[in-house]
Amino acid sequence: MSLEPPLRVRKLQTTLQEKAKASPTYRFYSLYDKLYREDVLAYAWLLCRKNSGVAGVDGQTFERIEEEGVERWLDRLAEELRNKTYRPEAVRRVWIPKPDGKRRPLGIPIIRDRVVQMAAVLVLSPIFEVDLPEEQYAYREGRSALDAVNRVHALLKAGYTEVIDADLAQYFDNIPHPALMKSLARRISDGAMLALLKAWLEMPVEEEDAREGKRRTTQAKDRGRGTPQGAPISPLLANLYMRRFILAWKRQGWAARWAAHIVSYADDYVILCRHHAQEARKQMERIMERIGLTVNQEKTRICRVPEQSFDFLGYTFGRCYQPITGRSYLGKQPSKKRVQRLLQSLSEQLGRSTQGREGKELVALLNLRLRGWTNYFCLGSISRAYRVVDRHVRYRLRRWLCRKHKVPGQGTTHFPDEFLRDQLGLLSLASLTRSLPWA
Repeated sequence: MSLEPPLRVRKLQTTLQEKAKASPTYRFYSLYDKLYREDVLAYAWLLCRKNSGVAGVDGQTFERIEEEGVERWLDRLAEELRNKTYRPEAVRRVWIPKPDGKRRPLGIPIIRDRVVQMAAVLVLSPIFEVDLPEEQYAYREGRSALDAVNRVHALLKAGYTEVIDADLAQYFDNIPHPALMKSLARRISDGAMLALLKAWLEMPVEEEDAREGKRRTTQAKDRGRGTPQGAPISPLLANLYMRRFILAWKRQGWAARWAAHIVSYADDYVILCRHHAQEARKQMERIMERIGLTVNQEKTRICRVPEQSFDFLGYTFGRCYQPITGRSYLGKQPSKKRVQRLLQSLSEQLGRSTQGREGKELVALLNLRLRGWTNYFCLGSISRAYRVVDRHVRYRLRRWLCRKHKVPGQGTTHFPDEFLRDQLGLLSLASLTRSLPWA
């Protein structure tokens, strides 16, 4: 099933984008009625279904909706939107562990709210896309995190080696609603659409308390801040607010004054300068404070490359060495943290709880995980990281096979590399580097 936009949806998006590009100050006055168009809602459903995900606070799943009939369900939703009786439900909050031991909140709207938000994204993204500066790479068609990684590397090689490795404290939770609504209203004069966007910002949050009960709070509405991570509309709103910082940085002349370039991916960003990084950092902090955001002082630092290195979007930038000649160069490679995270994930995948699986079945799942990882970590000096991963996977897989088949020892005799590769089909990452000359 292709998830390319239907012709009429693509035509709508093209028309909106061309109008926004031709008239930078134009405010769109008729957008809400696009949300309940049959083709827009149907395509929004397909996108949400592809992303899947668990149920929200109402317990409704995609499977249950499909059993009842998707078309009837979408018709009822369109009728609610048309009659303006639609009201968003509370967001279910879960906590996701972070590598540093802390947890980050993830908001899970009910499926009905996800579909309407996705419809809004389909309508609004073409309008705001033309306004986003080139420094922003996240959640944009035709741009990716790897493009941001390559941009940082290109700037380093061009001599912008004083780097402000910045970190914002809880960016998604601290976006001020009044300022964000002002940014939205700069392009939208449709009152119904603005009211809907505000309602999504102020949705209550439901989570389990210590007694395993349900507790609802209206913290976002009470504080006038935050957009829930996990909601389809959140990336668009996050990009739109980060735009305020980048425009202020450029319009106030700091980019030209210090030859300071920003590379941003959502709330992850770095500023690369030739000189005066300390002054640039102070000014960056002033602008962030002015727009209501807080710079994390503990995690923000100035890094002078190549004497020092820094991590950005999973890659480490700094001094690398050619394996044959030993000559140093300014390069990038998968960060140790991301390699260790993958190794831990693979160890869990090869734990005792999977002993009931067949060897080929388990290896097929491992290969999916490895291919997904290498699709992203395919830039720069990757050979060493790939060898580390290969050794770890073979070691853990042999241990798994020894437990399963009650074979003593390390398993190198019973299960040599050739067996893992030829009989079980285990992917060798080192073999992939043959087609990557830079590896």
